[in-house]
Amino acid sequence: MRLNELRDTAGARTRRKRLGRGAGSGKGGTSGRGHKGQKSRSGVSLAGFEGGQMPLYRRLPKRGFHNPFRKKYAEVNLGRLQKAIDAGKLDAKKPVDEKALRAAGLVNNSWDGVRLLAKGEIKAKLTIEVVGASKTAVAAVEKAGGAVILPRAAPGAKDEKAEGKGKAAKGKAAKEKAAKEKAAKEKAAKEKAAGEKSAKEKPALPTAADKGENDR
Repeated sequence: MRLNELRDTAGARTRRKRLGRGAGSGKGGTSGRGHKGQKSRSGVSLAGFEGGQMPLYRRLPKRGFHNPFRKKYAEVNLGRLQKAIDAGKLDAKKPVDEKALRAAGLVNNSWDGVRLLAKGEIKAKLTIEVVGASKTAVAAVEKAGGAVILPRAAPGAKDEKAEGKGKAAKGKAAKEKAAKEKAAKEKAAKEKAAGEKSAKEKPALPTAADKGENDR
């Protein structure tokens, strides 16, 4: 080995990091030292904070409404049913329910059930068992000689659409109550008038004084 061949061990000397030379250098901004105070703590979110001024996301008005109880149905049209029958995927002689629709590839995710819609034309005579169906679809199936079987509501259950909700329901209940009270008052007045009329028409019974005068 010669003196001019002497070298440091690989990795013994490293080049110094150039700090604060912009974001693209990898060590810009705080030069690798991070932040102090609130920003150095975990679990703090300052996204959208405008120094105490009302932030933009609160200055903008709200729009729309999301119903967390909304039901989602898998939709099947009459035209697709007819195509599946023509292709031999559905048997027109057997009831068509969710299980048959899955086997035929017409339904993948049923969610809250299957709903029948009237797009297309149906010629086969089918018995269809689904959770919901449009009036037009039911009429088209019945016209072809088939039937649509829908689940019946439990006994004593109230129809929310018929009953209504909130102020509308309270207003309807108040009107019904007022109508019943009015009808009861009219009935009582009629009965009272009829009783007074019958009392006037009925002949008066003779008193003891009248009997004494007749005996004389």
